[in-house]
Parts: sequence; C-alpha cells; structure tokens
Amino acid sequence: MGIEAKWKSRGIRVGKLPCGPLDKISDVPGVTVGHCTLADGEVQTGVTALLPHQGDIFHDKVMAASHVINGFGKTTGLVQIDELGTLETPILFTNTLSVGTVETALVKYMLDKNPDICETTGSVNPVVCECNDSGLNDIRGLHITEENVRAALADCRADFAEGAVGAGRGMRCHGLKGGIGSASRVVELDGKQYTIGALVLSNHAVFDDLVVAGTPIQSLLDAHIPPHEDKGSIITVLATDIPLSERQLRRLCHRALVGLSRTGSFCGNGSGEIVIAFTTANRVPHYSEKAILPMGMLHDDAINPLFRAVAECVEESVLSSLLHAETVTGYHGRTVRCLSDLLDEK
Repeated sequence: MGIEAKWKSRGIRVGKLPCGPLDKISDVPGVTVGHCTLADGEVQTGVTALLPHQGDIFHDKVMAASHVINGFGKTTGLVQIDELGTLETPILFTNTLSVGTVETALVKYMLDKNPDICETTGSVNPVVCECNDSGLNDIRGLHITEENVRAALADCRADFAEGAVGAGRGMRCHGLKGGIGSASRVVELDGKQYTIGALVLSNHAVFDDLVVAGTPIQSLLDAHIPPHEDKGSIITVLATDIPLSERQLRRLCHRALVGLSRTGSFCGNGSGEIVIAFTTANRVPHYSEKAILPMGMLHDDAINPLFRAVAECVEESVLSSLLHAETVTGYHGRTVRCLSDLLDEK
C-alpha cells in the first residue's frame, strides 16, 4: 500500500499528488497482481503476474509502449510491443534463468484461453520480465515450474502483497531486501479523475546512494552494509486509465528514470532498467470489421501532471518495495536485512 502511515509519521513522504485508495497499480480499474512465492532454505524465488484487465487480453488488447533505460536484461516481448504498440498477454516477472519456463507456461495459458492462436490467426507475444536473484536464491537449481506460473496467475487480485513476495522474494535493492513495490497517483483532466499506477521489481543500486524521501539513508542509519556493485536490475510497469497514444505512453516510460534517480539510482553498467507502460482506455480488437478504429489521446500540453505522477509513483514504489520487505536468509546462508528493521532500531 505504498508508504504506509507509520512511515509517513517518520517524515517519509513522496511527492505532492494524491494517491488512489490502495496506493497501488491496481487503483487503475481492472488491473490485478498475483504471486507465487518459493521460500524454503536456499530456494528464495517466485513468480509475479499482472493482468492489465479482467477480460480477454488477446482479443481485446491494450495500447502499450516500452523503454530500455539500460539493456542488461532478458525481458521478452518488447520488440512487438514497440512495433505494434499493443500488449496482448499478462505481464509476468521471475528470476533471470527461469524466463524460458515462465514464457512456456504463459504461452500454454494463452493457448488454453484462445483456441484460434496459430490455428485461424497468428501467434501470441508473451511478455516476461526478470531480475537476477542469485545472491539469495539457488538460481542454478531452476526451481520455478509451470505450476508456479499458473498459481501466480490464479492469485491475481487488487489488494496484493508487496515486498519479499513472488518474483521479489530473492531480490536486493540498494543492498537491502527489495522486491515488489507499488504506488498510484490521481490526476484531474477535464474535470474527471484518472489514475496512474506503478509496480516495480527492485533489485538494483547500492546502499551508499539510497535516498529516502530526499534524505540520504546514511544520515538516518548507522548500519554497515557490505560493499557491493550496482549489477542487479529493476523492472517498472506503468498503468493508467487515461486515453494515451503509444507515443505518449513511451514518453511516460522515459520519466520513470526521474523516480529511480530520486531514490539514488544511477543505472550502472550491469543493471537492467526496463519500463513498460499501458493504458486500459484505448483497446485494440484482435479482429475488426472496420478499418478505422476510434482512439482517444491527450493533448501534449496537458501531459505535465502525468510526468509528475510517474516520477512520484516510481519513487514511492521503490521505497515501498524496501519498506514492505522482510529480512531473508537464503543461498549459502546469506542474509539480506530489510529497511524496516534498520529503521526500527533507530
């Protein structure tokens, strides 16, 4: 739920815009998120699933865009998103070496729901995102199964968990325990309220650079975190119910870097920063009897509040992934502490 009241009482606040009722990406109507978490000794990993809407995503696609800030990553499906400007499957998240398994499971999920795929119509573009959890997880063990993917998809809901859950179970953020984080912002356009939400899988950056609501973390904490490199990654997904073109969605993707920078990230050489954005307002039917489709878009002069909303959402999502995480001990007995414990010790 973004940054909860107990953290706001410490002065940890992000931005100026109001948040939605859950302060999660699911404040965008129809968006849901689910997890399957594997937490057993040296196995600390999982799968997270995001449904863009509750209908048939293959036949009722949403307009989308992506942006690669730094391309040290293995996300699948971006080429077609950038070419066609649409998203036609759920977005799945997992660890780096499990992308193939998760992609196969997502393809089977789509085939089960759409008997026309590769029969009377074309193929499907599965979107799977990843970060490397090898520090805490026995990633070489390839523990993710297709059943885990189906479990995450079945778990999708509006009020989902954050922190060390699902794909975020084994992730580290700024040298602390990271994982899944989310936030939302509400903007008003033409007298109507709309929502922009973000969800991150955080596994990036270094402790010495961490900034919490404008304050360098070293001025808040005396904790010693072992030296480490910025070679993790962060996946960011943006969702909105504002009618936008794919060009405007890509512009939103570019502004995710503002939110990441506010938390102290400089996007190191070995860190993959991938952003995907979609709008539920503009739908693209897989089949259409009409050659011309009606679409809405925002006047570019009105887009500044959206840029601010993205920056605030992404910043708060990163902090939320830290503040909701728990301390985890995993592979080779390694322990990564959570920010909440460190703050409580002060």
